[in-house]
Amino acid sequence: MPTPSVPELKRNFPPVVDANTRVLILGSLPGEVSLAHQQYYAHPQNRFWHLVGEVVGEALPTLPYEARLDVLRAHGVGLWDVVAEARREGSLDSNIRLHAGSDLAGLIGTLPSLRAIAFNGGTAARIGQRALAQANVPLPVVLLPSSSPAYTIPFATKRDAWLVLRDWLGTPDVSSAR
Repeated sequence: MPTPSVPELKRNFPPVVDANTRVLILGSLPGEVSLAHQQYYAHPQNRFWHLVGEVVGEALPTLPYEARLDVLRAHGVGLWDVVAEARREGSLDSNIRLHAGSDLAGLIGTLPSLRAIAFNGGTAARIGQRALAQANVPLPVVLLPSSSPAYTIPFATKRDAWLVLRDWLGTPDVSSAR
């Protein structure tokens, strides 16, 4: 009888933060395309860069990756994942197994300007909120609809939910100016 294959161990990326980070957006674990490119949200159908671009008022998908990260930092947005490492076949969060959590409390303790934590999707929220509760992190939490193409609600609905991040970034509402 063949031995069942064990999915490969996948690891998150280093956090994208600095001392001016006001909102920390936490995903679950990078998907296959992101891991292959070593870039957050590299899958072309993932709407993350479009959504956060709407939040900060910049056309992020048109920029090279490093420039996107620079723009996020300039606007006080940080990125990381709640899962440090896990076994997962494919990219779906529902396939995450045997995960080890990221040191969210440790990172948050290094961010003096942090005003809110946002979770990109349900899996990130479930894992991350548990970790934050255990560490008694007293910051507001924002539950965002997943930017993943697997979460199939209309883009406009996702965008409207993501725009609440402006409350903590001090970003003006530019939607009425369009």
